Order: sequence, then structure tokens, then C-alpha cells
Amino acid sequence: MDGPHIAPQEMDDAQLAAYLAEIAGKILLQVRASEVFEGKALGKAGDQTANQFLVHALQTLRADDGLLSEESKDTEARLSKSRVWIVDPVDGTREYGEARSDWAVHVGLAIDGTAVTGAIAQPGLRGGMVLRSDRPAPTKSYEGAPRLVVSRTRPAKEAVAVSDAIGGELVPMGSAGAKAMAVVRGEAEIYLHSGGQYEWDSCAPVAVAKAHGLHCSRIDGSALKYNQADTYLPDLLICQPEYAEQVLKLVADGAGTQ
Repeated sequence: MDGPHIAPQEMDDAQLAAYLAEIAGKILLQVRASEVFEGKALGKAGDQTANQFLVHALQTLRADDGLLSEESKDTEARLSKSRVWIVDPVDGTREYGEARSDWAVHVGLAIDGTAVTGAIAQPGLRGGMVLRSDRPAPTKSYEGAPRLVVSRTRPAKEAVAVSDAIGGELVPMGSAGAKAMAVVRGEAEIYLHSGGQYEWDSCAPVAVAKAHGLHCSRIDGSALKYNQADTYLPDLLICQPEYAEQVLKLVADGAGTQ
């Protein structure tokens, strides 16, 4: 977190995204530590509490911007805005409710439909972690078989087929943010998803991943567009640049659809 001498009202967009994501993460840990809720009730309480904080904070600190949150009723007001904050208060509600570590808080900013600024908080990791678009770090070098992060319950057929084709290794993991940040941290090389997502699942992760030099696109190679009337954005590819062409070609050739 930026130093306490910087008031939230004085933060730039990237600082604010990181600050709010980190605070929301701490709130979520407190909700879980209260032991008032468990299971699905814990997930619901966490979603609602973190969402209330994030929405009120952004409406106060960025009143002129649009806002889209998974946990708030969507309106058409954001469609006329150039700048729109796109947030997921708890990405991986199931993992959060199960007290796992592979969940995240997403705070992203799209400008004219492009994810440009973002922060991902992963409070469940040891010591907590916030990865952000304004502080890219070098990726760890790795020379083994490419690792593909996939859903721990329903891995995408395309990802399984691509892994088989390139001699890769599947790494099951929870939330979309956790998977994307595993690639950012150099703990995996490829995140290929085709099972259905929404804008809040990928906006902040894509902003952070792009800032770290990763390839980010739809699985047909087209650009990821945000602040659309229909928020369904079902697929994406986040990977180390050297794998992008090969993976996109395999998908185009029908990997996982035969």
C-alpha cells in the first residue's frame, strides 16, 4: 500500500485501485474471522460487505466515472462514460467460503473500452499480496514444460487439448484472478479460459497482466472490450508472449472441439 501520507482523495487511479483492493481484502478477512458465517452464507456476506465498501468508495472518490460491479444492479448510465470502474468484490466466492487461498479482489478501470488500470488483491496468500498495473515486476525464468492454470472443478476442453498438444502441465486453481496472477508471478505460463465469464472477471487481471508484458486477448485473438451493454465476456487468453501464436493457432484449428 502507498504510504499513509497519501490521502485517498489525492491518489491517482492506479494507487486508488490498489488501495481499495487491499482494504476490501482486509475487510473480507475480518468477515471470515468473525466466525458468524460459514460456507455459502460466508461467501454471500463477504460479497455484500466488500461490494458496499468498494461501491461507496468509488462513488465518493471518482463520482464522475461509471461503475460496474458483479454485486450491484447494472444500469445504462455507465455506457455513456469514457471511464468505467469494473470491480469484483470477491472473485472466487466458493474458494473464499472454503477458506482457501485462491480467491481475489478485482478493482479495474476501463477507458474507452480498454482495461488500462487495475489491482488484484490476494489476501489469502501468506502475508497477503496486491499486484498492480503501475508496478510491473520481472517474471521468474522457467525452462520446464509449460504450465496451464485451469479450473479445479471444470477445466476448459480447449485448455486440456492445448496442454496435450504442447506437452504442458495442468495446474488446477480457483478464481480467475488467482489464475491470471499465477501467470503474472511466473508460476504458470498460460491461462486459457473458454467456459464463460463476465467483464468483472477479467478487467483488472487483464490490466495487470498487460502491464507485466503478457499477451491478453480473446481466444480467437481479438481484443478484449469492456463497458459493453452485454457484460458477458466468455473467454480469454493470458500468457507469456512466446506462447500466444501457438496457442491461438491450436484453438483456431479446433483444439478441444473434436
